[in-house]
Amino acid sequence: MAVTESKGKFKSRPLAASIIIIGGLGALAIALTWAISVGVADIKFTTVWAAVFQFDPAQNQHQLIHELRLPRALLSAVVGACFAVAGSIMQGMTRNPLADSGLLGINSGAAFVLALCIAISPGISQFNLTLFAFLGAGLGAGIVFGIGSLSRTGLTPVRLALSGAAVSALLLALTEGIAIQFNIGRDLAFWYAGAVAGTRWLHFNMIFPWAIGALIVAHLLSRSITVLSLGDEVAANLGQRTRLVKIAGSAVVLILAGAAVSVVGSIGFVGLIIPHLTRFLVGVDYRWIIPCSAVLGSLFLVLADIGARMINAPAETPIGVLVALIGVPFFLYLTRRDGRGI
Repeated sequence: MAVTESKGKFKSRPLAASIIIIGGLGALAIALTWAISVGVADIKFTTVWAAVFQFDPAQNQHQLIHELRLPRALLSAVVGACFAVAGSIMQGMTRNPLADSGLLGINSGAAFVLALCIAISPGISQFNLTLFAFLGAGLGAGIVFGIGSLSRTGLTPVRLALSGAAVSALLLALTEGIAIQFNIGRDLAFWYAGAVAGTRWLHFNMIFPWAIGALIVAHLLSRSITVLSLGDEVAANLGQRTRLVKIAGSAVVLILAGAAVSVVGSIGFVGLIIPHLTRFLVGVDYRWIIPCSAVLGSLFLVLADIGARMINAPAETPIGVLVALIGVPFFLYLTRRDGRGI
């Protein structure tokens, strides 16, 4: 009876999801073209398409597009998908409408190791810095899960949130201490704000294979996450191996969010806003939520990057600041809304 009632609360809208995926991909192609054309020197759309499909190294605009603007736009799309899908998985597994990847200590862990690297080796290469930031994200998540699992009853959503908040606070305090001691606050400030400015093909090539692999695994887990979102007891009654699904889902979240954070810094709220918008549009079947979140997350961050360049042109506003201006009111709305959501 409980299983039937729980299932009855949830509806999916596959037609709406299909429209969102197809229409979203079309809108994403237009947004990417727009993102490549906008900058200190605006470039015509026709030139953008020519540079992408008929690249001529002798033309300066083609070089600008290929070396600077194209990798930045594509990276924005990939990072947006990573954050959005990671947030949707976290909310499904924990049944917490306020959950996102930052709950696992990923952001604070990456920041802590980043500060250590800059303090110990100021001349460290960008490749190694990104790699160590990713390892730091894994370290933060590992500590959170380790502390949260110490109880005899195991890891629960509430315990995960509490351990994540405690570990994040500790790591961020240590990071600030390192920044003050070694006078590297300015080096960390841009990373804290979150930005895709200055990204190159190196950054895109580093995270793209990981992101694609993790997104595929996320889709394979989608049905199990839908069942898990009904609650652990209901999921177990339906034959769900809840512990295995949580471990696999957490690993996917770590790869997606860790890779994104290591490249663009701490861009919050994407993993909070997009999953809620997606559930509102397509229902709560994660077989549709995950691909729709990926498309909408990509579109959202590409548009946010365009806005960050246009607000105070020719100077650039960090994209994390713009996203926070949208995300904070949305977060306050969720905390005041009646009911538990999800």
